[in-house]
Amino acid sequence: MLMKILGIIDIIAGIIFVFGLQQYLFHWILILGGIVFLIKSTVGMYKDFASWVDLSGGLIFFLAIFVSVPSWVSLALGIFIGQKGIYSLF
Repeated sequence: MLMKILGIIDIIAGIIFVFGLQQYLFHWILILGGIVFLIKSTVGMYKDFASWVDLSGGLIFFLAIFVSVPSWVSLALGIFIGQKGIYSLF
């Protein structure tokens, strides 16, 4: 059940990265997303690729508060996180 919830969180974040990060988002959404992804990255203890993707996602969420993230970085990370979310649902 926990894997399904984390997968849904990944899919939502992937959609935010692909479509919404270039637009103005509320800062609390970016802060909450950054905190969630930094916590999720510690679950894997940085041993697998998915933990590193979560860590980079959390850092990009926090970075997006202060600077404009390039669209190709946001798109690539959104595809990785979305794919990871879809895989965890099955």
